Parts: sequence; structure tokens; C-alpha cells
Amino acid sequence: PQELPKVAELGTTSAPLKSAAFFIGSHCKEYNEDFMLCKAENRDPGHCLKEGRRVTRCATELITKMRENCLAQFEAHWGCLEQNNQQYYRCRAEERPLNSCVFEKLGLTKVIPGTPQGQKQINEIGSPVLARQQK
Repeated sequence: PQELPKVAELGTTSAPLKSAAFFIGSHCKEYNEDFMLCKAENRDPGHCLKEGRRVTRCATELITKMRENCLAQFEAHWGCLEQNNQQYYRCRAEERPLNSCVFEKLGLTKVIPGTPQGQKQINEIGSPVLARQQK
């Protein structure tokens, strides 16, 4: 619709999106929640265009910041995901520098939903059992 401001597509493939997914989830949390509440209200796709565009703008803003501040680490991580069937566990070595850079430069931490309180997240474990079994 003409009354809604236009928003450009993210312009990334699935690997960079997956690499940034947890950061997008935390950085754009309010916009994501508004969009999901809107979708629960009304299943008409046109009903939530405004909220969806806010999510897209927020994700675009974050990916731009990641490129500006952590380009080498970001490219190394999503490149690894691209080469390894997008499996996180195969790219932990590239993920740790990215997580550190995003925390240092943007103040965002990777939080995996559902991680039991008081336990390390899977990406923080030096030698997870799952990775040993699948090698």
C-alpha cells in the first residue's frame, strides 16, 4: 500500500542471516514481538505489513553495523556456515571471535533460548558431546 513506507530487502543469503540470527533476535526483540502479536490477531498478510517492515529495517540496521564493525569475523563465520551445510557446531571456531567482536563493538551477546539457567550455552562449550559424536 502507498501509505506504508517502503523498505528494501535485506540483500543477504541464508548463511549471513543464520550467522546473525541470535543477534537479530535480541537486537530486534520488540519489533519481532509486535509482529508476532499482530499475526496472532489477524492472519491477513496485509494486516501486519507495517510491523513486518519494522522488523526488516531493524535487521538491516544490525547487519550493516555488523559489517561495519566486525566484517572479517562475520564473513568468516557465515562463510563457514555456507561451506558446512549451515551447521553451527562445525563453525564454533569462527563463531567465538564473531561473538566477542559483536559484544565488544555493539554490546550484544548471543543468548540461545531454552538454555537451562546456570549452564553454559552450547556455543561456549569447548568440546560438546554432539560435535564429538558427529565427526
